[in-house]
Amino acid sequence: MNQEKIIIKTANHEEFDVIGNLMVNVYSQLDGFPKQSEQPEYYKLLQNVGELTKKPDVEIVVALNTDNIILGAIVLIYDMKYYGSGGTATQEKNAAGFRLLAVNSNSRGQGIGYKLTMECIKRIEERGIQRTLIHTTKAMQTAWKMYEKIGFKRYENIDFMQGDLAVFGFQMKNNLTYCIPV
Repeated sequence: MNQEKIIIKTANHEEFDVIGNLMVNVYSQLDGFPKQSEQPEYYKLLQNVGELTKKPDVEIVVALNTDNIILGAIVLIYDMKYYGSGGTATQEKNAAGFRLLAVNSNSRGQGIGYKLTMECIKRIEERGIQRTLIHTTKAMQTAWKMYEKIGFKRYENIDFMQGDLAVFGFQMKNNLTYCIPV
């Protein structure tokens, strides 16, 4: 398969609406994931994902092709107090996280989710942050398997319920090889 060149960068404000639409589309199509009618507030969060970047230390990382078409996106949070999940993750110290990974259905199988994930880990490590925390669900088996392959381990301390949906925590200790000395 001929893979196109993928550009990974921090999203700008003009891209937020497209990213929100992408997230709503991806999450609403997941088998076993709550539908918009079941969790309207969550889908409002997805649609307005750009609002999260108004908090300090929060950015959206996006994958584009050379035509500037958005192929995927993920929210990167350098301070867990801004993570915005249920449970106790927001109280974790010496940790950063990412959430809301979404890849356009037409672009799956090109490693876009992996590239976005690795870019987040690299950026977190560059800041010298010791751990990376994430959440996923049983409905997100492709992402779940990828996270485990990368080295994330279950971290039950930050599990929580989102309505009737069980959300599972994971953590990875960062190797800090990218860390820039101060």
